Formats: sequence, C-alpha cells, structure tokens
Amino acid sequence: MAKGDDAAKAFTEKQFDYLVIGGGTAGLVVAARLSERQDLNVGVLEAGHAIPDDTPAVSVPGRWGEGIGTGYDWQFETTSQKQLGGRKLAWPRGKALGGSAALNFMIWNRPSRDDLDAWERLGCKGWGWNDMLHYYKKSEMFVEPNDKAKLEHTIHYDREAHGTSGPVTVSFNKEHSVPHQYWHKTLENLGVATNKMHMSGSNTGAWTSMVAVNPQTATREYSATSYYKPVRDRKNLTVLTGAIVRDVVLEKSEGEWIAQGVRFEHDGSEYIAHASKEVVLSAGSIKSPQILELSGIGNPAILEKAGAQTKVVNKNVGENLQDHLMTATIYDIDPSVPTLDDLRVDPKLAAAADEEYKTRLTGPRTLLSCSMAYIPLSTLVPEAGISTLTSHLSTPTDLLSKAIASRLEPSANGGHVEYIFDVGNWNPFTPVQPGKKYATLLQILQYPFSRGSIHINPAAPHEAPIIDPRYYEDEGQIDREVQLHAAEFGQKILEAEPLKSFVKERVWPPKGVNNREWNEWIVGNTTTDWHPVATCAMGGKEGKEGGGGGVVDERLRVYGVKGLRVVDASIMPLQISAHLQATVYAIGEKGADVILEDAGA
Repeated sequence: MAKGDDAAKAFTEKQFDYLVIGGGTAGLVVAARLSERQDLNVGVLEAGHAIPDDTPAVSVPGRWGEGIGTGYDWQFETTSQKQLGGRKLAWPRGKALGGSAALNFMIWNRPSRDDLDAWERLGCKGWGWNDMLHYYKKSEMFVEPNDKAKLEHTIHYDREAHGTSGPVTVSFNKEHSVPHQYWHKTLENLGVATNKMHMSGSNTGAWTSMVAVNPQTATREYSATSYYKPVRDRKNLTVLTGAIVRDVVLEKSEGEWIAQGVRFEHDGSEYIAHASKEVVLSAGSIKSPQILELSGIGNPAILEKAGAQTKVVNKNVGENLQDHLMTATIYDIDPSVPTLDDLRVDPKLAAAADEEYKTRLTGPRTLLSCSMAYIPLSTLVPEAGISTLTSHLSTPTDLLSKAIASRLEPSANGGHVEYIFDVGNWNPFTPVQPGKKYATLLQILQYPFSRGSIHINPAAPHEAPIIDPRYYEDEGQIDREVQLHAAEFGQKILEAEPLKSFVKERVWPPKGVNNREWNEWIVGNTTTDWHPVATCAMGGKEGKEGGGGGVVDERLRVYGVKGLRVVDASIMPLQISAHLQATVYAIGEKGADVILEDAGA
C-alpha cells in the first residue's frame, strides 16, 4: 500500500492494466484474483484507510456494531421517508480497506437456490445456483466444529457444500448466549423444522448460523484480512487509500465511449490514473451509481440538474433499489441473565470480558447472534391474506416485475422473513427501565416490494448521494402488511415453549396493542438491515444496451461503454433471502473470472 506525500503521484505514474474503484468486499476480491496473473498490473483506489489489526471495534466479534458511526463509516442517511412518519434512517457503509464487511455483524449464509435461479430466468446467464455455488465455495475456508459443539449448539451442515481452501475463514461460534439452547426446539414446536442443509440451496427453517470469524484467533474475517493482507507485497498490486474518486475518464473513439482511467482526489489535489484494459467499479450499491452518474452515465434529466454532461443515456442507473426492512420487538427477561448490555454499562464487567478474551479467546467478547430462522410467506400469511396482498400489485409488464410478483404466489417457498433472537436490547426506541434486562426478536423482511433510488445530489454532486428507499410506498404497502403478519408469528415464537419460560412478557411494543397500534409501531420502528442492492443491476434479457432494463449485462459490462464493469452488490437484479456478505464475495470471485475470460486469459 503506497504511503507518503508522493503516493498519489507515484500511483498515477504506474502502467496499470486494471484499475479497481473501491477496496471493499468485492473490490479486494477482484484485485487479489487479477493480480495472481504476474503479467497484469492492478491498481486499487480506496476512499478510506486500512484499519489497524489491533482495532477491537472491528476485530473483536463480540464488539460488533462499534465500528458504525466512526471514521470507518461513510455515515450515509436516507431522505425523509414518507411512510415512516418522515424519519430519516442511518445507512452505515464501510469507508475503509475491506469495506462494509469490516462493520457488519459477521453472519455468513447463502440464499436459496431459487433466488439465484431467478436471476438466470431474467436472462443473466451463468448466475444461477449451479454456477454460483463454485464461487461461494471458492471464497471460503470452512473450519468444521467438533462433535461436542455440534451436539451442544444444534449445529448442522453439508460438508460437500463448503470450500476448504478459500481466503475467508468461516466457522460456527464456539459459545452462544443463554437462549440459543431453546431456539430449535421452540421453532420445532411451531412446525418449523431445523434445516440441516441450510447452505446447500434451501434456506427455510431454523438453524445455527455460521460466521466470518477465524476460530484460531477469534477475530473477524473480512476482505482486507483475507484477500488483501496475504498478497499485499505483490509487485503487480498497488493500493492507494484516501483516494476519493471523482469520475471515470471516458473518451470517445469511432463513436464509442471507452473507459481510459479514473480521476480522483488525494490530500486535496486531483489526479488521473490510467488503465490500458479495464476500469472495474466496486464501490458498492450507494457509491457505484453515484460514480457512474458523475462520469456522465445515467438519466439525462438527473445529470443535467447536477451540471454533468450526459455521455451514455441509461435511465436505470441508481434505480431499482431494494433493501431488507427490519423491526425489533423487545421482551423482559430475568435480570440474572448476562447480556452484552451489561458490558456497555458496567466498566468492571467490560474489563473482565476483555481480559478473558485476551488471555483465553473465550467469553462475551466472542459471542455473536446465531439463532436464525427463515420463514416462507405461506407460513406467515393465511391464503385469504395473500389474496389481499396481491390486490396491491399493479399488472407486471416486464420480467423483473413479474419475478418480484411471483414471490406472492402460493407455491413460493423462499424465506420471506428472517428471525433472529438474542439477549440484549437491539431497539434504540425501547423505553428501558433501570434494573431490567431484555431480549430481542428481530424480524427482517427479505423480499421487498418497496423499490427506491440512489442519485447524485444536484446541489452537491460529489457529496453524499440522495438515498430514497421509498419504504412502504406504492406496492411497498405489501411489505408493511407482511410485517404485521410476521409480528404475529414472532409473538407465537415467544409464546411457545421452551422460549416461553425464558422470557417474561413483551415490553416493546407494549403488551395488548391493537392492529392499528401495531401498524403505527411498525411505521415508527422499521429500519434498514443494511443490505441495499440492485442500483446497477444486470439487465438480463431486457437489457438492450440499458434501454429496456439494467445497467450492466451478464458479463458485468456497463451498457454503452467499453472497458468498464461493475462488480459489487449493486449488480444483483433481485434481492435475495440472506445476509449479503457471502454472496458479495461470490460476485467478486465470478467477476474476476469473467474479466480474465473476456481478456482471453
């Protein structure tokens, strides 16, 4: 990684074959894989900086969330959301080498087979489950638990579905909080079976989740530690941090726009770096569409307001935004049960936990929430209720709208809502009482009908873009109604044994609220689960050079520009039922392969 006052100048003087914009989750995968070829010179521009290895807020699993709101976070926020009572929501995104995987809660899971096969049905050839499983496995090094842990923590997995030689070490937690022992039996008593093959193409049911944690060191695994750190001394790989990308340099030749390089700012000065083969945009679902628009690729009406020249017309840039929506119900529990909240209010307990972690790699600082269940819509909503939901749909006219609408069909069996249960108060709106202890049931809607946009701010194009998820608007009212049904099922979970014996009563929302009050509570408590996708989506069969749908083709090439690709979560055309981390690594792996294949390597 280049350092010093002359770092930017030295970077621009290098002869790069490929320039990668963004040293985040996908960007470092691409850079590491391309630079395996010694004859290729690869440069990476990252706006943030490297995180020191001894940064507990990032490296220590049980301190999840502490990196949010720091200098390693872009600290974005949405516009006022009309259907959320005018609230603006914080949208944390990683601004550091390693990206958002340095800030997330380390959950490592995969979507269902049908989630990815739906991409292929849209015309995105090569993106179905059978093709993508190879890349999921290629990214991971799975460390198997011992037999005692399997039995004690109800751990199941399909050994054949996992990679054993990839860069990212993944594992099952060695310790779990108190209620995990009740999770599987409780769900079984509600007719929800434990899924013993949850990483093999079917993600419905309950399971103990895997995490991106190295069990030998009990530290977070993310792309900076797994993909970049082991290869950072390669002579053909150069990373420049603190580099704010302004735009992609496009030049026209024989009527065709060609990506020639990247304009960026470093320490207050502006520079241009050149790429002889391709520019790869891996800045994520928020920054990637912004950079395309700053480069003159997008909707002319939006670009003109920002004073940007339109070079390539594509009204899909920044559109089709899909996000997971989350609420958190809170329950009163026995005050003797240890929770993470204890460490936040008691310095002595925190110091003891830190010492145990330092000396034995055990205890509260190793704990993550791994009690999970993904429930299909047919379990949550009665048949008559599904008919009511479908009445809110307009007639789907394109493949994407039809694919989204199909998620309301009675035969749909994907995990429509995710539940996670753990001790501690996860809802900042909860009216807490001194001396009380709490547990949280998260319910996270996976297949949103709310669709929003991310665009440059006409008043300040190079500052934070305008993020408008349009939660619960238009067809998004389906999401709000599903959340109501999901809350009812969530209450059933906490009223079933053995969890019923662990919790006392629901305290937020208060016990006894009626349907109208539940609705108001959902409006006032819905937040993001930090999983935005699709703002530079693959166009599939209806791509037509960006006119009929999408921003990139199935080879991730930006429509209308030669030598420019997007490789990150923004290319996903449809939201998936899973946390995004493992899928973004797989996208990075496949993207690197596609680039090398198209180069004839």
